[in-house]
Amino acid sequence: MALFTVKDLAIHFGGIRAVDGVSFEVEQGSVFTIIGPNGAGKTTIFNLVSRINDPTAGTITFNGQDITRIPANKVAKLGIARTFQNIELFDNASVLQNMMVGRHIHIGTNLFSEIFRLPSVTRAEIESRRRVEEIIEFLRLQAYRDSPVGSLPYGVRKMVELGRALAAEPRMLLLDEPSSGLNIEETDNIGMWIKDIRDMLGITVLMVEHDMRLVGAVSDRVMALNYGRLLAIGTAGEVQRDPAVISAYLGN
Repeated sequence: MALFTVKDLAIHFGGIRAVDGVSFEVEQGSVFTIIGPNGAGKTTIFNLVSRINDPTAGTITFNGQDITRIPANKVAKLGIARTFQNIELFDNASVLQNMMVGRHIHIGTNLFSEIFRLPSVTRAEIESRRRVEEIIEFLRLQAYRDSPVGSLPYGVRKMVELGRALAAEPRMLLLDEPSSGLNIEETDNIGMWIKDIRDMLGITVLMVEHDMRLVGAVSDRVMALNYGRLLAIGTAGEVQRDPAVISAYLGN
């Protein structure tokens, strides 16, 4: 069953068609990966889903609800979380504190209860802390939980950003080039976590990725784009063998 559907999605910046009539579906509990050369429109699709940009045409449906025009601050509450190609963390805060940021949509308190520290505030904080501790254990980040993020190696910081997204308890996780800046061993590790997120946590993953080794290892379905247009959809092997995809990457 499709959890997420994009139909005839397009966005034009002046005369540039960054995304041009793209349609695809993401099945619940799967890993769906978008590939393509630089400038193909991969991250632009993420920005449309996250509501950073408004589409020129088309529809985006999540869990049966049209989210094409919802405000950006409503996306996480619907069950969609995202990581970024360039790490977006608070360097002077600890791993634990950064992950707690991902819990803000579940706090459910208001200004009055916060000012007077009502029992509901304490209960919400305890539950959020418990959930974050579970994620730290799941991602094996216990050794870093109290360390300032700015002092950590790049690969660990990538995992912290992943953990912050998981703290929002998403139904669908958007991963924007998770292997960017990682070495081969770290890329293999991120592949393992992506599989565990799908298989153990039951979270659907929509990923943009350039490392075809990682794509082949974790993806249930792959979509190739070029110049904002769909080239092919299928398994990783089918897409890699598609003549249009080969031409887009290697030229004629």
